[in-house]
Amino acid sequence: MRSTQIRSTFLDFFTSRGHRQVPSSPLIPSDPTLLLANAGMNQFKPYFLGEVTPDFPRATTIQKCARTSDIDNVGRTNRHATFFEMMGNFSFGDYFKADAIAFAWELLTQGYGLEKDRLWITVYQDDDEAEQLWRKIGVPADRIQRLGMEDNFWSMGVPGPCGPCSEVNYDRGPAFDRAGGPAVDGERYVEIWNLVFMQYQRGEGDGKGDFPILGDLAQQSIDTGLGLDRLAAILQDVENVCGTDLLRPTLTTVQELAGRDYPGSGEEKVSLQVVAEHARSIAYLIADGVLPAKDGRGYVLRRLMRRAIRHARLLGIDEAVLAPTTGSVIANLGDVWPELTAQAALIEQVVTAEEESFTRTLTQGTRLLNAAITRSRENRSTTLTGETAFELHDTFGFPVELTIEAARDAGLTVDENRFADLLAEQQRRAKAGGKAKTAEALRRQDAYRELSARHGRTDFVGYDRLDAEATVLGLISDGTVVPGAEQGSTVELVLDRSPFYAESGGQVGDTGTIRTADGTLLEVLDTKPGLEGFHVHTVRVTEGEIRAGEQVEALVNGARREAVARSHSATHVLHAMLRRTLGDHARQHGSLVDAGRLRFDFAHFSAVDRPQLAAIETLVNDSLLADPEVRVWHASRAEAEAAGATALFGEKYGDHVRIVDIGDFSRELCGGTHIGHGSNAGPVRIVGEASIGSNLRRIEALTGRDALDYYDTERRLLEELSTLLGTRPQDAPDALRKRLDTLATAERELSRLRETELRDRAQELAASARSVAGGLVVTEKLTGLTPDELRTLAQHTAGLLDTDHAVVVLGTEHDGKALLAAAITRSLHDTGTEASHILIPAARTVGGGTGGKGPLASAGGRLVAALDDALTIAAEEAGRTLGQ
Repeated sequence: MRSTQIRSTFLDFFTSRGHRQVPSSPLIPSDPTLLLANAGMNQFKPYFLGEVTPDFPRATTIQKCARTSDIDNVGRTNRHATFFEMMGNFSFGDYFKADAIAFAWELLTQGYGLEKDRLWITVYQDDDEAEQLWRKIGVPADRIQRLGMEDNFWSMGVPGPCGPCSEVNYDRGPAFDRAGGPAVDGERYVEIWNLVFMQYQRGEGDGKGDFPILGDLAQQSIDTGLGLDRLAAILQDVENVCGTDLLRPTLTTVQELAGRDYPGSGEEKVSLQVVAEHARSIAYLIADGVLPAKDGRGYVLRRLMRRAIRHARLLGIDEAVLAPTTGSVIANLGDVWPELTAQAALIEQVVTAEEESFTRTLTQGTRLLNAAITRSRENRSTTLTGETAFELHDTFGFPVELTIEAARDAGLTVDENRFADLLAEQQRRAKAGGKAKTAEALRRQDAYRELSARHGRTDFVGYDRLDAEATVLGLISDGTVVPGAEQGSTVELVLDRSPFYAESGGQVGDTGTIRTADGTLLEVLDTKPGLEGFHVHTVRVTEGEIRAGEQVEALVNGARREAVARSHSATHVLHAMLRRTLGDHARQHGSLVDAGRLRFDFAHFSAVDRPQLAAIETLVNDSLLADPEVRVWHASRAEAEAAGATALFGEKYGDHVRIVDIGDFSRELCGGTHIGHGSNAGPVRIVGEASIGSNLRRIEALTGRDALDYYDTERRLLEELSTLLGTRPQDAPDALRKRLDTLATAERELSRLRETELRDRAQELAASARSVAGGLVVTEKLTGLTPDELRTLAQHTAGLLDTDHAVVVLGTEHDGKALLAAAITRSLHDTGTEASHILIPAARTVGGGTGGKGPLASAGGRLVAALDDALTIAAEEAGRTLGQ
C-alpha cells in the first residue's frame, strides 16, 4: 500500500465517523514553549486546556512533525527519523478510551489488514481500564504489557496537557530481534500508534523526567498519533523507513551521487540513510519558513544540514549534495505537500548557500586542526586538548567527529571527557537562560488562562472604531492576577471588549488611553495577544487607581493607528513588487509595521543593488498613486488559497480567514489594519537594504509624513551642498566630482613631496648613527609626524645604515599621545631579534604597550612627558640587544 493510499485510508476512516479533517499546522508553532511542531496535538492544545471552544468535537489530521531528540539514532535503527507525518484522530470532550481503542483496532485490522496476532499492546502501569478494554476487544492478556511513566505516559515535554497512553506495536518477526514483546525495546516490536488519554495538566519538570500533575483538565479528551513512516515500512514490507516510497527515491539519489550500492549493514549504510532522511527534514523546514541560524529552530536546521553534508563527505561525495537530495524530496512529495513545490527555488538557494559556507568552514577548520596537531606533535603530546576540539566545534562549527577522526589518523587522541565537560557547561548556561524565559512566559500564560477561563475571549471592535466602553476583567502584575493597581504602577490589563489592535503579523500593537468615570487615567503603552483571541494591554496608571470590574472608556491613538495602517498597506504592496521584480521566491519572512516606517524581511540569495531598489521603490509608489481599492473579505482558508491568497511563513490561520486585496496585484491573508485606498499610504521611501542571514535580506522604508520629511531633509542637504560648491542643485554632483578629482591630485602630489621629505630626513638620521658594540643605533625625538610617517621614517633610516646589525628608535607626540617606532635591519631580525622586544620597557615608561611583528614595531601611551626618558631607555635596550 503506497503512502498516498495509507493517508487517504486514514482520513476517510475518521471523516466517515464524524471527524473534521483539519490541515497540518506549520512546523513553526504558535506555542511559545515549543521550538518546532513535534506532535499532532500541538495546534489543538488550546482545546485540550479549555482555553478555546472548538467548532467541532472530533478532528483528524496528518501533521508535519520535527524532532531531533533521537537524532543520533537516525540511520542506526529502522524506525527513528527527524521528520515524520503523524496521522491522528482527536476528541475534545466527546469520546474517550473505549471508542479510541475500538477505532484503532478496526482501522488497523480491517482498513490496513494487519494480522491481529502480530499486534501487541502496552498500557500505563496503573491503567486497569485500558487493559480491560483491549481484552474485551479480543487481544489476549499475554500480548498486553504494562509499562511505566517513561514509556506509557505522554506529555509534550513542557507544561501542558498530558495523560496515560496505550501503544499499539507490530511484531515484525524473529528476523529483526529477540522475542519478549515491546518491553524488550528492540527492533522487532515497532510502536506504530499511540493513543493518549488526555485527562491531566502537568507542571514544570525537574529535568530528569519527573513532573508534577497539577490537576484534571476541564474535559477528558483523546489525542492519537499513528506514524506514517513506520506503518508504510510494514505495509510495503521493507526493512526501515528509508526503504518506503516516502524516502526511497531520495536514498537512490544519494546512492547515485556516492556511486555505491545499498549495503546490508555498517557505517556506509548509516551515512546513506542519514543523508536521505535529513534531506527530507531540511526541505520541509525551509518550506515552512525556517532558515539557518546560530540558535533556535534555525540552529536545528543548520545542524541537520551540516550533519547531512558530513555524512555525504564520509561517503566520498565531494560535490553538492543538499540541492539534488532536497530536489528529489520535492519531486517525490510535492504533490501531497504543495508548499514544497511552491518554495522549491528558495529551498535550492538556501541549501546551496549553506553547503558552500560549510564547505569553507570544513576547509578552515581542517587548516586550524592541522596546525593544532602539529603543535601537539612538537610538544611531544599524544593528546589533542578538549579546549581545541571545543573551539573548533563552537567557534568554527567544525564537527567533533571529524576532529576525532583526523587526530586518530595523526596518531593522537582527543580529550573527549574535557570536550564533553565544556559542551555540557555551555548547554547548561543556554538551558538556564531559556528555562528562565520559559518560566516567565508560563507564569504569564497561567494568568491569562485564569482570566480567560472566567471571562472568555476579548471582543475586538477595532476594525470599525477607535473607541469602546468596556469592563476591566482583570489586572496582571509580574505574572500574577491582582485586584487593582495604584498611580505610578505599570501592569497588564484585560478588557471584555477592546478597540486596541494586539500586535500580530508584524503590525505593532495600538497605544492610547483608558479612562474611568471618576477620572482615573491609564496610558496604554502597548497591546499584545495573550492567548488566542485574548488581548492584553500594557498600561501605566498616570492618575488615580484602577480595579477589576470597573467600567472604562478605551480610546486608541487615532493618528498613530492611521500611520501604522499606511505602513501595513505599503508593506503588502512592497511584497508584491519584490516578487514581481526579483521572482516568486522573494516571499516575506518577517516584518515590522510601525507608524511611519516598516521593516520587511524576505528570501533572496544576493544583495539588491541600487538600480533594483530604485526600480522597486518606483513600482511601489506608482502602484499606490494609481489609488487601488483596499478590500477586506472573509472566506474559508481553502477558498482563500484557491483564490491565490498568500499565507505568510510562521503565521497561524484558522479555518475561516480574513483576506486583504490591494488592487489586482496583492492578495494576502491578513488580520491587520489598513487604509481604504492606495493613495492614502504613500509615498514610500526605501532607506536601506542589507543581509540579516544566509539567503535572507531586509528592506527598511519610511511611509507617509515620515517619507516626506526624509525627502525634505535630502532636499535641504542638496541645497546646502550646492551653495557650498557655488552651483545649481542639479549641477552639484558634477561639481563635487571635479572638486574631488582636484583634491585627489593635490593629495597625491603632497604625498609625493612628503615622501621625498621623509627620505631626506632619513638620510640625516642615518648620518647621526652612533656606533655601539656590535652595530649602529639611531635615536631621535621628532615633531610633526603622523604614526604612519613615524614608522615609515624609522624603516627608511634602518635601510640606509651600512651595517648588518642596526637599530633605529624614533619618537614623537601626536594627538596628545607619546608615540614610538623601532626598526631593525633584516640581518639582525634573521638572528631571532624582534623590533617589539626593544620597545617593551620604553612602552611601559609612557604607559602603553607595543604592537607589530618582525623588523618593525610601534608603541604608544598617554604619558607624553615621559617620551624623552622612554627614548633613552629604548636606546639602552638597543645597545644591550646589539651587544649580545
